[in-house]
Amino acid sequence: MIRDKDQRGAMTIFRALAHRNYRLFFSGQSISLVGTWMQQIATSWLIFDLTHSAFLLGIVTFASRIPTFLLASFAGVLVDRWNRHRILVVTQILSMIQALVLAFLVLSGRIEVWQIIGLSLILGLINALDIPARQAFVIDMVETKEDLGNAIALNSSMVNGARLIGPSIAGLLIATLGEGVCFLLNGLSFIPVIASLLAMKIRPDVRTQRTTNVLQGLKEGVHYAFGFPPIRAVLLLLALVSFMGMPYTVLMPIFAEQILHGGPQALGFLMAATGVGALAGAMFLASRKNVLGLGRIIVFASSVFGLGLISFSLSRVFWLSMVLMPITGFGMMVQMTSSNTILQTIVEEDKRGRIMSFYTMAFMGMVPFGGLFAGSVAHRIGAPATVAIGGIACIVGAIAFARKLPSLRKLVRPIYIEKGIIPRAPNPADTADGLH
Repeated sequence: MIRDKDQRGAMTIFRALAHRNYRLFFSGQSISLVGTWMQQIATSWLIFDLTHSAFLLGIVTFASRIPTFLLASFAGVLVDRWNRHRILVVTQILSMIQALVLAFLVLSGRIEVWQIIGLSLILGLINALDIPARQAFVIDMVETKEDLGNAIALNSSMVNGARLIGPSIAGLLIATLGEGVCFLLNGLSFIPVIASLLAMKIRPDVRTQRTTNVLQGLKEGVHYAFGFPPIRAVLLLLALVSFMGMPYTVLMPIFAEQILHGGPQALGFLMAATGVGALAGAMFLASRKNVLGLGRIIVFASSVFGLGLISFSLSRVFWLSMVLMPITGFGMMVQMTSSNTILQTIVEEDKRGRIMSFYTMAFMGMVPFGGLFAGSVAHRIGAPATVAIGGIACIVGAIAFARKLPSLRKLVRPIYIEKGIIPRAPNPADTADGLH
């Protein structure tokens, strides 16, 4: 009996893997994302090792993310018009080339700070198109729409499983073989994901061709996103958390070396600990059967993230920081994945690419400004105080979002009734919905 229950639980958590295309995507990306996290850690450590500058750590983050903020909205229009599958094949090839160029420069001893910034900017340009396309492509791989939320949660588990493995490997490799090996392995890790994309069997694209120009399409998307309060509220809270909370990752080399008196291994372990919590958060969401109740979960997760940041900023002991990082990772991932799931559930299909581009701007596009802000503030008042301020801002945002939930719930309810998520004639006592 217990075994049958466990099997049913596993089937619920991993049900999106029953779809062949998603299974291929999941397997290829699982390998590639380990390399991506290795490169991220190696880049941060390389910059800090070359300059010992919190400000330049912020500059590199700014360069890698600012194209997402500036261009993702335009990319979203293209994602709604072009073949998403082909977009991803091209962006993954370009990302592989970027990683290999970086590896060559480091391994040949020719690397300079301006080259790291320039290559980070190039990667940001690629990601500005890749990320909204990848987010919108999920529904093309999952034939059963009821499995969409599970697929999104599994995507997050995949990212954070890689976050758990990649930084740990990167820390060991940096200490023994150097940063260049991390960049090289990341470049090679794109081969499986490109192969998995090419092996997919995608149904012919039946989306109607648009006659409006890109600017008109962008204007239509902006009016739709920010004219509908539930989408606007989710995006604004996500943008706040990304701007004020997420830049703690930019300052992690400072915590690892100067505050906790470790080295690259300590940085890798701290990031991996964050991945443990984030992976647990993603699996928690994957075990849920539908979108109902995610609004309250967003409030809870944003508050947990903020409290985790504040507690981490006060720690001066490595083992205590390792305990606090999973809490931070859990709150961060649950908040962002829940936001993604709600948006993908309530969005109109012909605007999915644009809404996912706004999600990308809020999730990643605000990080460069946050990183630049955090680097500048940390230079003046120190990394711990900067992280604590970010945590307080996340909690304030969660409180503001919670106050809006009753009105947002009324607007979302008709959409869920139309999609069959809640019954058309519900029990009057049943007020649950995705933003309750």
